[in-house]
Amino acid sequence: MNFLWNILLLAAAVFIVANVMPGIKIKNLWTTLIVAAVYSLINFFVGWLLHFLALPLIIITFGLFNFVVNAAMLWLTDIIIDDFEVDGILNTLIAAFLITIINSILRWLLL
Repeated sequence: MNFLWNILLLAAAVFIVANVMPGIKIKNLWTTLIVAAVYSLINFFVGWLLHFLALPLIIITFGLFNFVVNAAMLWLTDIIIDDFEVDGILNTLIAAFLITIINSILRWLLL
């Protein structure tokens, strides 16, 4: 049940960011749920490796490089899902930052 809540909160964060940023296009609400699920699976299977490989940079930047790792996972999600599109690397970095912040705020408020 906790996994479902995590997906729903992440989907809400993605939906909010997609409506705020003009560089992100999502076809419909169903696609938002799929994006959240795929992003979570990428984070589960590949995210730990990316964070491990980037650990020196994460330590040097006091954790700010985590947003770059999250942007890489968002970029992979963009490649996998056809109905989800993020235009450019700058939009990907900003979207990853906003999704992480909004998801954290929603978790703090609701869980």
